[in-house]
Amino acid sequence: MKIVLFGATGMVGQGVLRECLREPAVDSVLVVGRTATGQDHAKLTEILLQDFTDFSAIEDRFADQDACFFCLGVSSAGMSEASYRRITYDFTMAAARSMASQHPGMTFIYVSGAGTDSSERGRAMWARVKGRTENALLELPLQAYLFRPGYIQPVAGITSKTRLYRALYAMTTPLYPILKRLMPNQVTTTEQVGRAMIRVAQQGAPTRVLQTRDINSVAS
Repeated sequence: MKIVLFGATGMVGQGVLRECLREPAVDSVLVVGRTATGQDHAKLTEILLQDFTDFSAIEDRFADQDACFFCLGVSSAGMSEASYRRITYDFTMAAARSMASQHPGMTFIYVSGAGTDSSERGRAMWARVKGRTENALLELPLQAYLFRPGYIQPVAGITSKTRLYRALYAMTTPLYPILKRLMPNQVTTTEQVGRAMIRVAQQGAPTRVLQTRDINSVAS
C-alpha cells in the first residue's frame, strides 16, 4: 500500500508517520510538507512545497497512491476566520481536488476534530470551518473518511511543535491512564490514530465519520 501524508511534522502526523513506517502492509510513504521530517527510512520520500494551494507541479506523483492521510492543521486560537479557513479549508481542498483528479476513488482520510459542526452555522468558528471542509470532501469523487478525535495523547516520543501544548502534555501525561479509564470513548493516542488510518485505508469503515470510540475500535 502506498500512502501520501500531509502534516508529518505535527504531533498527529508524527504519530501517523511512525505507524506507517512500522507497518509491513505499507510499502511507501510520500510526505508532502513545508519542512523536512528529519527522518531517513527506506520507505520514506519527501517533497518540500511552500504553496499548499497549488499542487499542479507534483500532482502526477499522486496517481499511483492508494490513500492520503491528511493530518495538516493548526489551532484556531488567536486566528481570524479568514486565516484559519485558508489553512483548514483551502489547503485541504486543494490537496483533495488534486488527488481526485489524479486518482478518483482513492481513500482520503482527514483529521478533523470532536465537536465539528456539520451544519456550518454554529457559533464556534473552528467548528464551522471544519464542518465546511468535511462537507466539501464528501462531495468529491474520493473515498473520504473523517476522523474526529477528542483528546489525543502523544506517545513513543512524539511531541507537539507548540510550546504551550508541550507544557500541557507534560502535565497531563501522568493523568492519561486515569482519563483512559474514566473516559475511554473520549481519549486516544497518536499510535491509535495512526493504526486506525492504516486499517481504514486497507479495509474501509462502516461509517464515513469516525469519532474517538470508532478510532480506538478500528485500531485495536
